[in-house]
Amino acid sequence: MLATTLNKPYVVIHTLTTLDGRIHNIALPEFDSAALLYEQLALHAEQQVLNIRGYLNGRVSTDDNFTRYRKPDLNESAALVPEGDFVAEANAPMYYVALDPAGRLGWEENHVDYGGVRSHVVSVLTERAGNAYKDLLRRLGISYVIAGNDQPDNALALHKLVTLFGMERVMIGGGGVLNWSYVQDGLVDELSLLLCPVSDASPAAPGLFTARAPFSQVKPRSFTLIDVKALKNSTLWLRYRVHSQPS
Repeated sequence: MLATTLNKPYVVIHTLTTLDGRIHNIALPEFDSAALLYEQLALHAEQQVLNIRGYLNGRVSTDDNFTRYRKPDLNESAALVPEGDFVAEANAPMYYVALDPAGRLGWEENHVDYGGVRSHVVSVLTERAGNAYKDLLRRLGISYVIAGNDQPDNALALHKLVTLFGMERVMIGGGGVLNWSYVQDGLVDELSLLLCPVSDASPAAPGLFTARAPFSQVKPRSFTLIDVKALKNSTLWLRYRVHSQPS
């Protein structure tokens, strides 16, 4: 499929960082306050302003928050599933999209509950995912799309999210490797950043953006400020337009 034929939703990276650009939890009341604001802006029906229909996280973030590093309950003798994508629910109010190239997440149900919102799970796989894993997703009623051979095809994944599920606006919630791969591919329209007035100076904590081969490279990019607001407890909400990929 040619890139010029692909549809793309409006994509916003929405994230919460410390003053030193880290995206890990810190046990301070200022962080707890900012984390609640993050959820409200993204998901709460009465308060969210991003107007998203789906939010996308990577495999590690999904394991950390939802699947808890469980092994998938596979049936290696399962009958061959039909080729292509699987749409279990085409009109969900909200979707949780998990990037899982090889099919490793140990799902037990077809939805997640985050920020008070129930979201239908859509798994983004590559051709590396085996028949037994796709059989598991079908048994659980979890939708999936195939995007890429050995490595994820981010543009194709977004195309399928908007065409198969009607996700006209999609939020990416990290981590840093996922965030940067979508920025480098020129697929992000906006960066929505909550800057929390805390830090623990951890050298090992993940950052907002991280280049990692083969998904992305170290390359300079620039952003233009759209808006800035002061929120509760000295948190700043910064919104940036992402510049087109430099020539």
